Amino acid sequence: MSARRPTRELEAHDPLDERQFQLAVRRLADSLGHGTDASPFLGSGVDYVQSRPYQPGDPVKSIDWRVTARSGRVHVKEYQAPKRMPVWLLVDTSASMCVGSERLTKYAWAVQVAGGLALAALARVSPVGLMGCGERELDARPTLSRTRVYLWLHALRHFRTDEQTRLSLRVRELAGVAGNRSLVIVLSDLHDPGALTALKSLAQEHDVVVLQFWDPAEAGRTGGGIFRASEAETGEGFVSHGRSAWLDREAFGQELRRGAVDHLVLAVDEPFVGKLRGFLARRGLLGRGAR
Repeated sequence: MSARRPTRELEAHDPLDERQFQLAVRRLADSLGHGTDASPFLGSGVDYVQSRPYQPGDPVKSIDWRVTARSGRVHVKEYQAPKRMPVWLLVDTSASMCVGSERLTKYAWAVQVAGGLALAALARVSPVGLMGCGERELDARPTLSRTRVYLWLHALRHFRTDEQTRLSLRVRELAGVAGNRSLVIVLSDLHDPGALTALKSLAQEHDVVVLQFWDPAEAGRTGGGIFRASEAETGEGFVSHGRSAWLDREAFGQELRRGAVDHLVLAVDEPFVGKLRGFLARRGLLGRGAR
């Protein structure tokens, strides 16, 4: 790594040492996993496949009485355990995530939440993969190894203050490598204007959730009048006016939901773990993880 792109330790924003960090992630995993057994990680259960003629030794409780009555022969139901849905965590490592007005930055919280979600998924035997959505090469294919998860969590605790976002690019890359239907959880502040289109496209094949981290400093106005500008991280142009905030979260969220992408804003200046837990539980009640 060149001197122009220094690596900074997250400890400047996160007062936890490595052991405290791991404990915090485990507690978060326990909290997020509580009450979400039906999803979002496609938990335990069986799916009906077909009915077949009874064979000696088949349990009586598996008899399909409806087919038996219709056919005049005893049939039993056959089931198979559902495949565990792979979970991909896309963590935005760009510079805008690493600065803010609060003691813990958007990035510090995103790393902790990613760790909690990863451990909660592993507890349900769902393999977990990672993609960094910045310029660094952070790409780990789905694994059931808790040790490997902790290794990439440790790598995530390092950050650069000059890293540009590559969220839309990484989303498109994931679409090419994630073969089976997966649960994709994006942790980002969504400063990539191209992310909306990429995420809606990905949601046509996968179950996509966006956790948007928001700092109160982003509530400021962009200025007066109508003007053209460019996003600092991507260089992409946009048009704004004095009545607009930097990012219209509500409008962006509506567009995501219209594209079958679940969206939740997590403000770093207020407690949000309960809100996130409720969001995951509601996804379970809606059966989104088992589509």
